Amino acid sequence: MTDKIPLPARLAAIFVYSRPLLIFGGMICAVAVIWGRNPVVYTVGVSFLILSMIVDLVDGWFSARFRPNAPLAPLADRLMDKLVYSIIFPVIAAGMMWRLLVSETDPTHGQLMHAIFVLVLCVTVLVRDSFASFMRGFAIRQGVEPESSEYNRMRTIVAAPVSALLYAYAFYIPEGPESWIYFRISYLGNVSLQILFFVEILFFIINLGSIAGYCRKYGTACLDELCFGDQVLRRKILSVFPNALTVMNALMGLIAVFFAYQGRMREAYLMMIGAATFDKLDGALARRLGLTEPLSDEPGKKTINMGSIMDDLADAISFCIVPAWIFYITLNLFGEGRFDHLPIGWIAVFYAVMGMGRLVYFTLDKTPIPGFFKGLPTPAAAMLVMSPLVIFDHALALSSQRILFWGLFATGTMVFAGVIMNLYPIRYLHMGRTMSRHPWFGRANLLLLTISMFTPIFGEICLGYMVLYLLSPVFTWRIHPSDAARESQRKPLPEG
Repeated sequence: MTDKIPLPARLAAIFVYSRPLLIFGGMICAVAVIWGRNPVVYTVGVSFLILSMIVDLVDGWFSARFRPNAPLAPLADRLMDKLVYSIIFPVIAAGMMWRLLVSETDPTHGQLMHAIFVLVLCVTVLVRDSFASFMRGFAIRQGVEPESSEYNRMRTIVAAPVSALLYAYAFYIPEGPESWIYFRISYLGNVSLQILFFVEILFFIINLGSIAGYCRKYGTACLDELCFGDQVLRRKILSVFPNALTVMNALMGLIAVFFAYQGRMREAYLMMIGAATFDKLDGALARRLGLTEPLSDEPGKKTINMGSIMDDLADAISFCIVPAWIFYITLNLFGEGRFDHLPIGWIAVFYAVMGMGRLVYFTLDKTPIPGFFKGLPTPAAAMLVMSPLVIFDHALALSSQRILFWGLFATGTMVFAGVIMNLYPIRYLHMGRTMSRHPWFGRANLLLLTISMFTPIFGEICLGYMVLYLLSPVFTWRIHPSDAARESQRKPLPEG
């Protein structure tokens, strides 16, 4: 006679195996919405996704509390997660295109960019799942139990709510039944693009962080086995990761230009912060992977480093051309003729040329000071010149009398930044290296940024922060280069 299955084990099985059924039901409802545009079916589909999200959050708590005796339960849970994401995110990508082409009669540039970004996000999610499965299998093959990092846990928690939100937005049908369920769900279908972009970019970063965590934990052993000891092949494979971050640097800058054309300087500034973040990460990752050191069998051979070329090109785009472009866009398109007497175009060109000249000097400099920059680094200069444009945009929205003042202030800041970038005797702190040495400092800056970006004085806070950085040479001047050399590695630091 077989033993009776305990109730906790039954409930755990229901929680784990019901999610794919709910997601499959949501997919059927999505197809029905596209076919018949029925708001009732839309409400049912979103309800399936929300119920699946609740089950996904509850099953972990239930398993941790009752611990049903099932040795393969973690494997089943991961398999169900993989099945769920393989269904829902392609459905969401198709739904975004459907809303763009059918529901929106005259889509804006923002909606077009959002649909493209959601497609990239969905592909990233699927790539991350396949990569995680491969790396887990490799770890088990090596006799190592796969560990769950903070990014993996965060990704598991966030994935279900994000998919439910994007599903509700993608398949939104207006003018539904008068019920409190539809009223609550339709609110999700009308979320602003700013909120959606913020959630999606955060989820995108979490997925990239999860991939980076697996690479950090198992990447070395995996590559040693895959490359059969070929160091050149190993380096080519590893270079893909920092180069991808470099491309993201340039992409963030171009997205900032897109937001500037929409008159959204706050979002443009956040994209520039993202570009500076990727600029910090690509160099740090390249050094951590050993890509900045020559191969042992070719110590004296000088070769063209494609990664360095890409990094310089991305910096030139994001921190030289893009700020100049945004400055020209803002004052020319939204200045309403107040600044026609100023040579706005020439000032923009001056800043871009001076920024690229500073990058050339940084590349050719043979005596770098570890932990410091000679002259204002281009990412900091970009943050400096963009901050008064954020205040200018806010003044435009309020029809403030300070519009003219902040426009002239932004113009003067462009000229000032172009000059001070090339004042090489002045030493500025390497903020990326400082945050790496003092994690509390990086967390404090992140907290300040998160709080301030929801306030009307976001531009003033950013400008004040950059003014403090401009004054940092007053303190760094007292530090002798030999002291800095003892505290830092004797390597050229990446711009940013």
